[in-house]
Amino acid sequence: MCRNIKTLFNFDPPATDEEIGEAALQFVRKLSGFAQPSKANEAAFYQAVAEVSTVTRTLLDTLVTNAEPHDREVEAERARIRSEKRFGGRAPD
Repeated sequence: MCRNIKTLFNFDPPATDEEIGEAALQFVRKLSGFAQPSKANEAAFYQAVAEVSTVTRTLLDTLVTNAEPHDREVEAERARIRSEKRFGGRAPD
C-alpha cells in the first residue's frame, strides 16, 4: 500500500490538495490495515484521513530548501523507465 505514497515536497507546480488527500488515505489505510473501513470505523477512519491531510499541507507549506524544484513530467518519465526495467515492459499486476 505505501508504495503508492509519492514524495510531495519541492515540486513545480506544488502538490495539490487531491494529491495530499490520496497520500493521507494510503497512509491511514496502511496504519489501520483497512482498505475500506467497516461502518463502525468509518467516521474515525475518514477523520484520520482529514487530519493527516491537514498536517501534511502544513508540513509542505513550511518546509524550506535551497534545491531547485523537481519537474513533475521529468519525474514521471523516470518512474515509467524504472517500471519498465522492473516489470519488463508489461503492466504491473
